[in-house]
Parts: sequence; structure tokens; C-alpha cells
Amino acid sequence: MREDETSMELKNKKINFLGDSITEGWGTTSVDKCFVSLIASEYGAVCRNYGVGGTRMTWEYTPDGKVIGKDFCSRAVQMDTDADAVVILGGTNDFHGEVPIGRMTDTTPVSFYGAWNTLCTYLTEKYLGKSIVIMTPLHRCNEDNPRGEDKPCDVRNFKAYINVIREIAEYYSFPLLDLYAQSGIQPRIPLVKETYMPDGLHPNDAGHALLAQKIASFLKSI
Repeated sequence: MREDETSMELKNKKINFLGDSITEGWGTTSVDKCFVSLIASEYGAVCRNYGVGGTRMTWEYTPDGKVIGKDFCSRAVQMDTDADAVVILGGTNDFHGEVPIGRMTDTTPVSFYGAWNTLCTYLTEKYLGKSIVIMTPLHRCNEDNPRGEDKPCDVRNFKAYINVIREIAEYYSFPLLDLYAQSGIQPRIPLVKETYMPDGLHPNDAGHALLAQKIASFLKSI
């Protein structure tokens, strides 16, 4: 841990990180290289990793129509409730799964808007007075087509989902760390992809180190 004044601001703070494979640490060489683990080791925070690879904000169903229960809304109620802050990073799998965006008035997790409204309402009530931070997903390859450039589909591009998240953060007055706009990771640039995100989706060790620094700095600023 860094022995300086700024690192002490996060020391012993309990932070719940709710996310998908990027939060879980896919793409790194070991779990201690994940941005959640790095924030814990570098800044002394008590970081709880609730990232589960492949999960969406919205409900997913079994073949017989039952909700699988791995979505963000279902998992949020399983988190420890004594956190000083909750940080959410999700949405890229909803885009990949061509989840309907829906409308701002939606209140159930069958649409992207509805899932965010459900989650934010729960977090507001459960963690009243605590810091609830929303992060937009990173840039990814195939932003214009979730199934790959050679597979035609009829969906809006990735930025439409990003804009929903920005609108939600503003509506609930939650701090927004716009990683899509400010992470410095754009995998469509070959050198950036090679350095930080070789598979075009999951940051590697260097990418997670960059994220840890940016996320920690943001948390200390709110």
C-alpha cells in the first residue's frame, strides 16, 4: 500500500463492486491483478468482488421460462449491506445479448432501462446515505454489431446502451465514472489493444492497473 496522504482516504473503506467478467477479472493473469484486488492492495480498502462473468443487468431465462437469477438485480440483494460504497460496472453483455433498451418508465428487469431502474431503486433504499457509483462500460471491438461484423443484425449500436447508463446516473444523481469516454482504452487502435485489451473486450494486467488508478482516484474525489 502506498504510504501517502491520498491513499489513506480509502483505507478500511468497505466497497462492494457489482459487475460482470471485467470486474471478476477475466483477462488478467491472476485474481490479484484485477482492478478490485489492486484497489484493495494499493489503497487499503476492503473490496468485495461481486463480479460474475457473462452476466447481464437484465433477466435471463431457462428454456422453460424461469429467471436464471444471475442478473445484477438478483445478485445485488446478496451483497453485504455494511458497505461504505457500491460501484456498478455492467451493460456490455446486455448489448452482446441484444437486450431491448426499453423506456425510462420501465420498472422491471426485462429491458435495459427497467433493470437499471430496479437496481438503482434497491441500492438507494438499502444503502441510503452511502456512495453509489455507476461506471459506463469500456469501449469494445464490434461496437456496431454484438455478434461480429460478419453476422448481420437489427440492433442499435453499443453507444445507445452507454447513453442509457449516463441518463440513469443523472436521474438518480449517482456519481458517474464514464470509462467509455475517459478510460484511455480504445481497442480499435492496434497499439492500445495490444497493450491493454488484447481480446478486444477484457483488459489485461496493464489494463486493470490503469482502471484501478482511475477508479481509486474517482472514489477519492466524491
